[in-house]
Amino acid sequence: MPEIAPCLWFEREAEEAAAFYVSLLPGSQVDRVLRSPADGRGGAAGAVLVVEFTLSGSRALALNGGQPFPHSPAMSLHASCDDQAEVDRLWAALVEGGAPDRCGWLRDRWGVPWQIVPRALPRMLADPDPARAGRVMQAMLGMVKIDVPALERAYRGEAA
Repeated sequence: MPEIAPCLWFEREAEEAAAFYVSLLPGSQVDRVLRSPADGRGGAAGAVLVVEFTLSGSRALALNGGQPFPHSPAMSLHASCDDQAEVDRLWAALVEGGAPDRCGWLRDRWGVPWQIVPRALPRMLADPDPARAGRVMQAMLGMVKIDVPALERAYRGEAA
């Protein structure tokens, strides 16, 4: 059976990006750095071509492609966080030099889209009570970084 792993395209920053990502998440490491055997679009012979890394236990690749291709929110990295402190820590690190978006989305300094989502959010959105789930959805739609205590208040029907 084939193994599936995301491959993130960078102009020349693959090694820097992979090292940054693995520094943020437990269960992460750079597994291998492959260097170009010959001059190419990604750089001169000996330059970093591909970085294989594990990100929170999942395999990923970073490729130096030599020309810029913008990343798109159509494909993003999704981080499920245990609590608000983890949301805050990852958000602050990833948005630095990047840009915040809505509903827990951001772009990091390389333009890679991320979703920083507390594990509580999908649980609340899946509540069989449509009023509870709807209040949570409405609260989330008004957020940039996800605010777990505010979602919990919405879930309980309490005023903001």
